[in-house]
Amino acid sequence: MDSPGYNCFVDRDKMDTSIQDLGPKELNFTELQELKQLARQGYWAQSHALRGKVYQRLIRDIPCRTVTPDASVYSDIVGKIVGKHSSSSLPLPEFVDNTQVPTYCLNARGEGAVRKILLCIANQFPDISFCPALPAVVALLLHYSIDEAECFEKACRILACNDPSKKLIDQSFLAFESSCMTFGDLVNKYCQAAHKLMVAVSEDVLQVYSDWQRWLFGELPLNYFARVFDVFLVEGYKVLYRVALAILKFFHKVRAGQPLESDNVKQDIRMFVKDIAKTVSPEKLLEKAFAIRLFSRKEIQLLQMANEKALKQKGITVKQKSVSLSKRQFVHLAVHAENFHSEIVSVKEMRDIWSWIPERFALCQPLLLFSSLQHGYSLTRYYFQCEGHEPTLLLIKTTQKEVCGAYLSTDWSERNKFGGNMGFFGTGECFVFRLQPEVQRYEWVVIKHPELTKPTSFMSLETAATPSLLSHSISSDPADRLSPFLAARHFNLPSKTESMFMAGGNDCLIIGGGGGQALYIDGDLNRGRTGHCDTFNNQPLCSENFLIAAVEAWGFQDPDTQ
Repeated sequence: MDSPGYNCFVDRDKMDTSIQDLGPKELNFTELQELKQLARQGYWAQSHALRGKVYQRLIRDIPCRTVTPDASVYSDIVGKIVGKHSSSSLPLPEFVDNTQVPTYCLNARGEGAVRKILLCIANQFPDISFCPALPAVVALLLHYSIDEAECFEKACRILACNDPSKKLIDQSFLAFESSCMTFGDLVNKYCQAAHKLMVAVSEDVLQVYSDWQRWLFGELPLNYFARVFDVFLVEGYKVLYRVALAILKFFHKVRAGQPLESDNVKQDIRMFVKDIAKTVSPEKLLEKAFAIRLFSRKEIQLLQMANEKALKQKGITVKQKSVSLSKRQFVHLAVHAENFHSEIVSVKEMRDIWSWIPERFALCQPLLLFSSLQHGYSLTRYYFQCEGHEPTLLLIKTTQKEVCGAYLSTDWSERNKFGGNMGFFGTGECFVFRLQPEVQRYEWVVIKHPELTKPTSFMSLETAATPSLLSHSISSDPADRLSPFLAARHFNLPSKTESMFMAGGNDCLIIGGGGGQALYIDGDLNRGRTGHCDTFNNQPLCSENFLIAAVEAWGFQDPDTQ
């Protein structure tokens, strides 16, 4: 066997035990779909030489802005920037946020080269304000580069990608934080058992999820990270979400029966990832990742846009300890015992509900909009109190002390568009639940059964207005709500019964439709019924026919407006 062509930056002894050089030496570049399959199968994973060739080609083909620094730029600036400093003593740019350079089997010269390259990138990309993933990317690329200049050019091309549909690496605190929120939303939908564990052992679950990129860009062993990066270069950012979700699933599987300390859960996950070889192979990790049927790339981009808008409205755009951390305290501590009172749910139960809602609204605190005991048993009054608020939370307590409800994504004023007739509206973020006698949540059927639909083409993100998805009052600009996350029109559904989220008339209110109704409440807020419906594929939320003891509607209030 030929000796692998490792460069002068690599500790060859360590590499021999990390990535063998046993695979094919050539690859004829083919159609993207075939390339995706080869990347997922690890076709070039066992050949150091072939992986280098593939990286060179894939990165060269990244669409970049016209002026992108290349190897010659590095040669021109590196001496001026580094000066007489020893490479090992060079400071890291502020945008890496104290992230350590992963060793990844690099020798001392290699680790110093990563520092030099990062400083030169900081010089050429002054707009990068927050990018803790970059040290890992540069350290990996250095393995497959002839020299520092070539590695610099590859990293610059990844950073300078100007294809709006191909997100690669977060380069600002706003993008990073919204990615963390998006990951939290995906965990909530696709890893419910793990999410329940995280909520139980962590005071602020989003702080745990904010570590997700570190799991990939730093804690994963080199041979695992390289396999992830293989697919990432072909398929883009969505791969990172998939792998992080798979990691959390494996963590939950291994640790669910073991005691976890709240203060140590972040460290527990980091150590699990660092020692992941004890649990699962790179192939099995990717297999699990691609078994998760995520939303389409465009849907995830819409969710990311919504989360970014939420953070902007909160003023969280840069990392400032005095600002961002104080605001972030509200994320999962929004329901305070001293100022929360409900006739239907306890503080603990409301906190459980809060753990289910989209992350951008967990930034808010519950605001009581309607109480049947305070405002009377009138559906008309219920609508009056709720209109202008989006989203809202419906809580129902029966005379048998059963408790159920619904998270409703859309303003009830939308019902007026149907000219007095009953018509369904809302989005796939709606869900229904019961709390008593036992806790159960039922989400949109498409989330657990994506085979029911294929995403269809819809308004491009470049031309679509940012959706209005964080505010307790609705934007006055109708264009602001053109493309909300999980709008039914984005999906090619077999029938309308899978998108009957919410409907309201003078005589009744309905949540969920098709083959039955998840919730039906009469105009006097006196009687109701529940059953299976196609939209949520739910079981009855309480006794199928019930008498109502109390109804409440809750909105979401920005703490800064109190």
